[in-house]
Amino acid sequence: MPAQHLIDLSHPSITAEAKAFLNKSHRLYIGGEWVESQSGERRKVFDPATGSVISEVAEASQADVDKAVIAARKAFDFGAWRTLSGSERSKVLWRIGELIDKYSHELAELEVLDEGSPYGVVKNAYVRNSAEHFRYYAGWCTKLNGLSVPVGLPGEWHAYTTHEPVGVVGQIIPWNVPLLMAAWKLAPALAAGCSIVLKPAEDTPLTALRLAAICEEAGLPPGTLNVITGDGRCGEALVQSPLVDKISFTGSTATGKAIAASAASSLKRVTLELGGKSPVFVFPDADLETAIPGVAQAVMLNSGQACTAGSRLYIHEDVYEDVINGVAEFISTLKLGHGLNSATDLGPLISQRQLTRVSDLVRAGVNEGAKVLCGAAEVGGDGFFYRPTLLSDVKPGMTIYREEIFGPVISAMKISNQSLDDLAREANNTEYGLAASIWTQNVSRAHALASRIRAGIIWVNSHNQIDPSLPFGGFKQSGIGREMGLSGMEHYTETKSVAVLLKG
Repeated sequence: MPAQHLIDLSHPSITAEAKAFLNKSHRLYIGGEWVESQSGERRKVFDPATGSVISEVAEASQADVDKAVIAARKAFDFGAWRTLSGSERSKVLWRIGELIDKYSHELAELEVLDEGSPYGVVKNAYVRNSAEHFRYYAGWCTKLNGLSVPVGLPGEWHAYTTHEPVGVVGQIIPWNVPLLMAAWKLAPALAAGCSIVLKPAEDTPLTALRLAAICEEAGLPPGTLNVITGDGRCGEALVQSPLVDKISFTGSTATGKAIAASAASSLKRVTLELGGKSPVFVFPDADLETAIPGVAQAVMLNSGQACTAGSRLYIHEDVYEDVINGVAEFISTLKLGHGLNSATDLGPLISQRQLTRVSDLVRAGVNEGAKVLCGAAEVGGDGFFYRPTLLSDVKPGMTIYREEIFGPVISAMKISNQSLDDLAREANNTEYGLAASIWTQNVSRAHALASRIRAGIIWVNSHNQIDPSLPFGGFKQSGIGREMGLSGMEHYTETKSVAVLLKG
């Protein structure tokens, strides 16, 4: 296979708008105002492709979190947002989507510098889909209907249900795909009429701050959205606050468990979108011209930093050599580099901490008997790059089989003519249950296997395809609840029953 190399990592030119944003003294957004943290402390923001400082943001403390929560509480209890008609809320959400489109170039540049993915993927997928989420939920603002309920009580009754906003929501988003993750959470919560305190990941705070300014420009009332930047202690303070009614978190399973345990003391509503170890099945009748790049990109998208990454690849023995060689060739030719360089196919990992974790997990897999077909090495230099990796001869007991790697690493295994029950048993042999994909032209096989796999979303002849209308979330330790679709909005509401005795 051709040797991989790093293309030029020097910063390509960026727009004046992006430069101006990076050079700002970024503050917290609380109660419709941009304010300094009470401690005055600052946090540096790094470009993961170069390791260089690109900006600074305010470092929030417990006192800042409390202030943001109080602002959200006041906005919910006494403000205008939740009392607006669905039609009026819809106009604001639609406007947010339009402004994301208007500023898409700037947002994409900021996201690349903050998180590392190639510009084309960020602008054409992540930013575009962020706008679509706001437009999609703009439509739901006028359609969250209750029901007229016939009851069997003695007498004559008029009984009905309503859906009311759950209240103040703390939303904690991860460092992978941060703008889209913010849109996933903000759009349905706003559509339902909630007020929000948004806490972006400490590594990737920039687009959340820019999105707050966009929401302000779109006409969102003060206090309806508040954004605090800081470390995990800010998230912990949100979870523990008695004024917060619900927590929505995306991130690691370990942190999700801690949040669920903490929220239990006050019975806060919780939705958790957590880890995954997604299986991918390639059968002999698959269209290999589509399947080979498809299963490679199932992991290489976002440099493997995706909870849905198809990191367990099961290939039927009849096509094993063709697929394994094709995947190796595909990922070996990917060009690593800065996301703003148009030649880049694969960006960096988010941090030195993540790079070390990926290296350690691959090393453990090799020590346990996995065979390296390509990659399995750090690139070196200032950025946090890991070569796209394909491992074969992986066994269920190995560390790389069990652990979520969150890096550009594929673990390949050979299957034969096992029954669908046996294949599903292998797919389900994990604590996770987030996603899976099945590559076959046999419709009966696809549906039958999909019904046996315990995962929240299953793709056939594709992977990592997300739409705002399609509910997303996991079984088992991959999470609680769903995001997107009507299900995603209902998690931000409470159902109220009203029963009126008309005649006894």
